[in-house]
Amino acid sequence: MALTAPGHTDARGEHPSVPAPAVTYALIALNTLVFLLGPAAGLNPLYGTGQSRLCAEQRYEQRWGVIPAEVLAGRPLTAEQLAQAPDPAPGCPAAPTPGKHPALSVLTGLFVHAGWLHLLGNLLFLHVFGPTVEQRLGRARFAVFYLAAGSLATYGFALAEAHSPGSTLVLIGASGAISAVLGAYLRFHPRARVTTLVPLLLFLPLRFPAWLVLGLWFALQWWSVHSAGPGVAYLVHVIGFSAGFLHACTAVSHPPRRPG
Repeated sequence: MALTAPGHTDARGEHPSVPAPAVTYALIALNTLVFLLGPAAGLNPLYGTGQSRLCAEQRYEQRWGVIPAEVLAGRPLTAEQLAQAPDPAPGCPAAPTPGKHPALSVLTGLFVHAGWLHLLGNLLFLHVFGPTVEQRLGRARFAVFYLAAGSLATYGFALAEAHSPGSTLVLIGASGAISAVLGAYLRFHPRARVTTLVPLLLFLPLRFPAWLVLGLWFALQWWSVHSAGPGVAYLVHVIGFSAGFLHACTAVSHPPRRPG
């Protein structure tokens, strides 16, 4: 599904008085750079190829990603504990992660992605909805909002997984933070028209109000929490979206930020 939202071009410069969304662009650039330098992109020769790269990717994600059991315990898991995690990479022995700080991984995990589709899907939503929310909150507040909402979604997921086998699985990606951006956008501009390409209609571009597009997206995430199989942490999306919407409620009375 492709998306375009009104206000995006305004935030990028149709009106010179509106500053460029520097934080949104910086987040997109940083996410992309981290991915290109890591093993998942398959472009860094330091990680090798084939099975060697697969094992390097597992170690990389365990080192920089979030493991709920580590976050709740405040210490890294041992190699033995990591080896007991469900669905390990075949033929890749678990390795300890000495020096890892679980609390810091809550932030670093926001910039680690599992593959090209994972990265591009997240960055598409950030590119479309981020500039308008950044314009409304201001650069500094938007940066804090993005990181705080992503961290909150991660901690919420960790608490929910505390007593499940998934507590030793790695959580990576910016989905929690970007879901918060979607929630804030919905609160700020519920009636804005969002252009979407609908697959069931041969990708015909149609315009729908944001409350319908984002509301249906949130409903799908909520349904998937209880119905979908493992692989995607839908609860992170739900928590992040809710946090973003609620935070925007505290800022909705403030006018969009403009340079003084």
